[in-house]
Amino acid sequence: MDFSNKKHWYIFCKSDLMLEKSEEGSYAVPYSIEPPVAVKAWTTVHHVSAPDGEEVTAFAIDSPLIDEQYEMCPLRQTFYKLPASQYLTAGKCQEILYWDANTKYCGVCGSPMKLHTNISKRCTECGKEVWPQLATAVIVLIHRGDEILMVRANNFRGDFYGLVAGFVETGETLEEAVRREVREETGVEITNIRYFASQPWPYPSGLMVGFTADYVSGEVHLQRSELSSGGWFRKDNLPKLPEKLSIARKLIDSWLNE
Repeated sequence: MDFSNKKHWYIFCKSDLMLEKSEEGSYAVPYSIEPPVAVKAWTTVHHVSAPDGEEVTAFAIDSPLIDEQYEMCPLRQTFYKLPASQYLTAGKCQEILYWDANTKYCGVCGSPMKLHTNISKRCTECGKEVWPQLATAVIVLIHRGDEILMVRANNFRGDFYGLVAGFVETGETLEEAVRREVREETGVEITNIRYFASQPWPYPSGLMVGFTADYVSGEVHLQRSELSSGGWFRKDNLPKLPEKLSIARKLIDSWLNE
């Protein structure tokens, strides 16, 4: 490995990122010629092109570093401690490490896989190639007059409410997935589905595609296997909102600012 130039080191232990602490209490991704922890002989070091064009380095460690100068921080929380560009880069690095850990062996013949390029692997026996895969999900803010539909999913870790969301199935357009998820999870029919924005979602390797839509008909009947509660909310009676790092919050904030 080339240790001649300074670089940013994105070092993960499971889903926690190593951050360097300053005397003033701020945080940064380690930036140095050599990594702050030793690279083992069996460690795969990945060279990752960051969203802003910077070339960075990422690798995984088996146990967290115990050092007052550094802190292991859950990836979600780095949103509040790092510049936006570095948070996005950390997410991409985590996705690459997740992909690497889950593609050690060929799905066709079972032989070891070996890095072929920075973002592809090739089977050492049959030559099959694989690339990082994304799970595409849709999320939608539904308007009904001056209200929006908000729900609380069973897998939410906090007491906040979000928006109807779900994964795109094979053979579906994004808009078809939006309509199906809303119908399945709430029993509501919608129209005028409009694209809002998309967002990388590295938990562990997703792409969230956001939409808005208008209510047409139907009473809210929640799919209890997915949702614990939900209903229509106005701007003056909103429940606890999602974190600002999520596209759900961006959709809600855009509506609040209308």
